[in-house]
Amino acid sequence: MKMLKSNVVPELGGTSNPHPSETISAAPSWIDKLDMPSTKRLRIENSLTDKLTFEYQRLAWETSKKSIKSLVKQVNKSNLPIIIRQLLENNIVRSRGIFVRAIIKTQEKSPINTNVYAALICIINRKFPQIGELICKRLILSFRQTYKSNDKSNYLASAKFIAHLINQNILNEIIALQIVVSLLENPTDDSVELAIGFLKECFQKLLEVNPQGLDSVYSTLRNLLDKSSLNKTSQDMIETLFAVEKDQFKSHLSIQTDFDLANENDQYKHMLQLDDSFDPEYMIDVFKYDEEHEVNEKKYNQIRKINFRNSDDEYWSSSNSSDSDEDDDANQEKQQKITDQTETNLVTLDHKTCSIIQSNVDAKECAKKLHNMNLYRRQDWDLCEMIVDICAQQPTYEHFFALVGEHMCLLDKGYRDWFESSFRYQYRHADCQNNVKLRNMTKFFAHLLTRNSIRWNVFEGIQLIEKNLTLSAGVCLKNLFLELFQIFGFTKLKNHLTDPTLTFAFQGFFLRDNIENARFCIKFFTSIGLGRITDELSEFVTSDPIPAASSPRRMSIYDEILQQLYQRRPNDEILQQLYDRRICPYEEDRRNN
Repeated sequence: MKMLKSNVVPELGGTSNPHPSETISAAPSWIDKLDMPSTKRLRIENSLTDKLTFEYQRLAWETSKKSIKSLVKQVNKSNLPIIIRQLLENNIVRSRGIFVRAIIKTQEKSPINTNVYAALICIINRKFPQIGELICKRLILSFRQTYKSNDKSNYLASAKFIAHLINQNILNEIIALQIVVSLLENPTDDSVELAIGFLKECFQKLLEVNPQGLDSVYSTLRNLLDKSSLNKTSQDMIETLFAVEKDQFKSHLSIQTDFDLANENDQYKHMLQLDDSFDPEYMIDVFKYDEEHEVNEKKYNQIRKINFRNSDDEYWSSSNSSDSDEDDDANQEKQQKITDQTETNLVTLDHKTCSIIQSNVDAKECAKKLHNMNLYRRQDWDLCEMIVDICAQQPTYEHFFALVGEHMCLLDKGYRDWFESSFRYQYRHADCQNNVKLRNMTKFFAHLLTRNSIRWNVFEGIQLIEKNLTLSAGVCLKNLFLELFQIFGFTKLKNHLTDPTLTFAFQGFFLRDNIENARFCIKFFTSIGLGRITDELSEFVTSDPIPAASSPRRMSIYDEILQQLYQRRPNDEILQQLYDRRICPYEEDRRNN
């Protein structure tokens, strides 16, 4: 790994550095020597009060580096909550390169504790998905490089870590199948050993989310066993795998009970693939002078306060979390004041709708009863929206609601218009939904689209532009296209997306006005395994007829995290105070738009 080094060396007696080099050599400076007595270090630290000086920031960096490395080495099953708290006392956003490097190196030396490290990353990823994504990228790169160089101990460790990140819903399961398929494409004794070890780590997860892909892998292994091109040890390993598979891998749990933190309601799953090209961002592993040090520290403290003020209760005390939920419900009830007859009618409608849905097993009969209710025509919108909301609020997707919606559209085409309006409304407000609600809602509308209950023109006006696409909107579109792929298959889905009669609906997805927009579209569909949809667009990018526009200034990582927090928790009082003080100026633009 090569680090860029600066030739600029600060003066020893300097108290400020108005124009420091952005990237500083990783070599120790006069204040970071490991053998410096603690009393001397403390005296120097106390003498540095100006946070804009090079010396102060360098000392703070080294202190944080030492703390993070020590905490990562100490983490175990019993002290995980404590370590998380102590880790976050450091600015883990500024020191994310140190943290990522430390946890990967520690796992390489102690792969037996991989489940502990994966649990730690699971919690960090919920609050700082940029850090989780960086870990995934570096692990994938490490696996590719160490396997290519035949560094067995390290590629085994990397593969194990990747498997546990898949189990914790941090990394998408597609990459697991890509790894196994690539290992068995030209099988050797080492590659078969690695493939089998990898499968043991994440078999239960793959069985849950992609049993068809797992069957294909097992078919390949059976063929290898029949050909007998492997040595006796490798053949025995395959036979052992088949024996363990009959027992559903009960002796190889994907996640131990104590580390079952993969809550889909509050987790980011990174859609990365084995052959993607990544920027490992190695330069953030070394010190860099920050001209906005105090501003960024203030933002980080707000992020930490919002995210982890109830961290212990949230992850390790179910009773307290249920109490807090009850408090939230009580607060919501106080805010809900029915002041007119219209709101009273909505409450009555809600009760009637829920009663009919609960009392009917047959979707067609349920749709008829809902349609026959004595409703004002203006309440048709409310009825359609209630059906979508009830479906979204289920802990797991229930196909019954989509069938109800389909039959309602058959009974009265007026409902089609209302469900189409509901789709547009739900997409615009995707930021207010958690991952489970987004998943259920997209499955609901995917069914209506594939049954032609609603028209494909609902996509009109949606533009796949990186700077305009929020995180939740991106998740919504990914879930929707993956569900359409599951129902339609690739060929039929591509035919719909490229249908000349539907060009107006999808023109915002396959933009050719800007090479950057075209590249983002290709990247988006490739990340969810549907890259072939953009074959024609790839040819356009290759020809590059239009010069790339200058990229807008990128939002700082602190503002990215704060924006994500606002999208996920728009009613949070602390966040509202934060925006009122204009620490996050981008929110004003968001509201104006």
